[in-house]
Amino acid sequence: MAVQLITPDDLFDSPIYRQVSSSVGSRLVEVAGQVGWDESAELVADDLAGQLVQAYRNVGRALNAAGATFADVTRYRVFVTEWSLDQMPQFMQGHEQAVAELGLTAAPASLIGVAALFDPRIRVEIEASAIVE
Repeated sequence: MAVQLITPDDLFDSPIYRQVSSSVGSRLVEVAGQVGWDESAELVADDLAGQLVQAYRNVGRALNAAGATFADVTRYRVFVTEWSLDQMPQFMQGHEQAVAELGLTAAPASLIGVAALFDPRIRVEIEASAIVE
């Protein structure tokens, strides 16, 4: 396997991501920020959970186009508008649905609160990096 996900014993063990990824391979795949749009650029949901799941679906489609899968992901960057901790249950609901539906891996991730994205209706944008052999 090209990607090994690690949480050292002396670092916080998150239920949704690992602290470190170690990779070997010959091709780097970078997925641009994906949002909760369908293939017609229509927003599929107004809520954070629904948009998060669709954004991960789009990440999966982009990975597939490059010959990669979620198992090849070395890092996620997740941008959420107007982030506050009271949004965590809705975020976790979307994340858990993405794990169940898509087989999302627990690669290292950053959750970054931002004031706004390019469209005020969009709540979340996800970037991913992967490596394949």
